[in-house]
Amino acid sequence: MMQLRTLIFTYVILPWILSSAAKDEFMEARKPKPGVVTYPDYEEPATDAAGDPKADELPTCLLCVCLSGSVYCEEVSPEMSAVPALPKETAYLYARFNKITRIRNSDFADMAPLRRIDLSGNLISEIEDGAFSKLPDLEELILAENKLTRLPIMPTKLVTFNANFNKLKTQGVKATAFKKLTRLSYLYLGNNELTAVPQLPESLNVVHLQNNKISTITDETFCKGNTSYYIRTNLYQVRLDGNPIQLSKHPNSFICLETLPIGWYN
Repeated sequence: MMQLRTLIFTYVILPWILSSAAKDEFMEARKPKPGVVTYPDYEEPATDAAGDPKADELPTCLLCVCLSGSVYCEEVSPEMSAVPALPKETAYLYARFNKITRIRNSDFADMAPLRRIDLSGNLISEIEDGAFSKLPDLEELILAENKLTRLPIMPTKLVTFNANFNKLKTQGVKATAFKKLTRLSYLYLGNNELTAVPQLPESLNVVHLQNNKISTITDETFCKGNTSYYIRTNLYQVRLDGNPIQLSKHPNSFICLETLPIGWYN
């Protein structure tokens, strides 16, 4: 009888006990440890010192507004300190009133469709010479209200160039910087530190040079010397007010124009 009980315990009861113990051990191992929670390893966007995402780490069309070839990055928060990566089809860029400090050659590389760039109201103090040279269709370039002391090589098809309210100096603007721009119609260089007028293309309609440090001009600055046979009909608006120049000392400098310079003069 004792042997029968031993056999029953060995072949029936003991395997059941061992199986139950193993199950309890497995379930205990699956329980999370107190105070420890695990989550999937998602990559987080870069943050600045205050813990906010950096502007240059966010996708451009999340940071800005992208609408059918136009990109609007105006007064971006968090602050934008560099030109963002643009969709390849971008034709019009408006990145005004940010904290962009520099334009690099790579910023507009492979962006041939660009026709207008407006970077007004930034802190740009440097533009690399080739930054705009690979933009064959660029017609409007607006750099007003920045900190520029010199200009890069200009795109050849520009129609409008605006660099009002910078710190441009004559030594930073080549005399021939605009001469070969045969489509340039509107040139705005007011409120800078220029002491001389650069050579102006025949295509110009408007040129603003007010509030600089220009003290003298020649008979060939706007005309072709002392000749009554040359009339410059395209150029209908010239501003030189706010400069130390005395126009009365240059009676022949505007002989080819149909209208005299506008503004208040001493």
